[in-house]
Amino acid sequence: MQTNEDGTITIGVGLISVGWMGQLHSRAYSNLRYAYPDLGIKTRLVHAADTAPARAQEAVEVLGYERASADYHEVLNDPEVDVVSICAPNFLHAEIAVAAANAGKHFWVEKPVGRGEDETRAVSEAAAAAGVVSTIGFNYRHAPAIEHLKQLIADGDLGRITNVRGHMFADYSADPRGALSWRFIRNLAGSGVLGDLMGHLVDLVQYSLGPIAEVSAVTSTVYTERPELPMGTGTHFALIEDGEMKPVENEDYAAMLVRLSDDAAAPGIVGTLEASRVAVGPRASYGIEIYGTNGSAHWDFERMNELHISSGLGAAHQGYTRVMASPGMGDFGRFQPGAGTSMGYDDLKVIEAKKFLEAVAGRTAVNSNIQDALSAAQVISAAERSAAGRSWEASAPVAGTTSATSATAANA
Repeated sequence: MQTNEDGTITIGVGLISVGWMGQLHSRAYSNLRYAYPDLGIKTRLVHAADTAPARAQEAVEVLGYERASADYHEVLNDPEVDVVSICAPNFLHAEIAVAAANAGKHFWVEKPVGRGEDETRAVSEAAAAAGVVSTIGFNYRHAPAIEHLKQLIADGDLGRITNVRGHMFADYSADPRGALSWRFIRNLAGSGVLGDLMGHLVDLVQYSLGPIAEVSAVTSTVYTERPELPMGTGTHFALIEDGEMKPVENEDYAAMLVRLSDDAAAPGIVGTLEASRVAVGPRASYGIEIYGTNGSAHWDFERMNELHISSGLGAAHQGYTRVMASPGMGDFGRFQPGAGTSMGYDDLKVIEAKKFLEAVAGRTAVNSNIQDALSAAQVISAAERSAAGRSWEASAPVAGTTSATSATAANA
């Protein structure tokens, strides 16, 4: 990390895995200059790693990295790399994140960080021991409408929050011809839709309302077999005709009853959360509904730039009003000049990159962090235990998260 004569800071970036998400991280770093010209932080794309020669070449020729390697350790050992983006398949996240921390590199890692609570805790401990900054790919918390909803809750505009309802329904595995990729194999993916989608929903709830303390869960595997996909020959979006059928080892659908902790945004908050990767109809319907004694609000990622709000008990026109995201809500004004001109998914990653690098630079840290990931992983582990034992299971509090609390609301 270099401080320039004009006071700006240049941060050297490393990338591990040049797939779709790696490309997205790279564009996010590059687009900081346009969205945040006053940030005082510049990025230098230094070193990328990918085992596929064509992707390594793409990192240099298309994305703009100065050099590329086949071995991710070369990125971690590069003295000109200050931060590293970890965009490899899920089962490699923990291994690489621990190695990054041990190498003294700040890291931005996609979720789930580990194949369960134990691996995620190992990353947390490594990051703490090394004193490095971490950021987690919890994309949806950065949507301006979500940031506005979080503020409405903290300001008490919805009254005392009583319950929450959330869902994350995707169709990427709705076709039974969908290939048996690593996502369906337990020793590679860990849990199924719990870790893949429910983790995002748990983060949304905890970020906006507060920690989840107890869960009661049920899971099901809708398609118990899928046609085998040789490793490295395609993605979980691939469809295979007449392939050899092999067992699916984790869940397609999960639901949870939740109780939030006593220090959440209000006492006694309860709710229901659902996730599915085999829903027919929703494409990426990731929604949250929050209900209070004076109003309610709901948001869905498929209409990311809208928030539906009902506020004011007994008002003459009580009911939902569609509010379009606009400047003044989160970082919307950094991307668009006015409501109705929508932001997109890629913009959320630019916000994520900005928060990450600000924390690396020693400024106020408002980024998601490894403790948030550990808290979400604990909730998912509790859900797995609950589904197996048909019981209520507790999730212990985690220090250092960015979860909302009653104190957050009081200080708003």
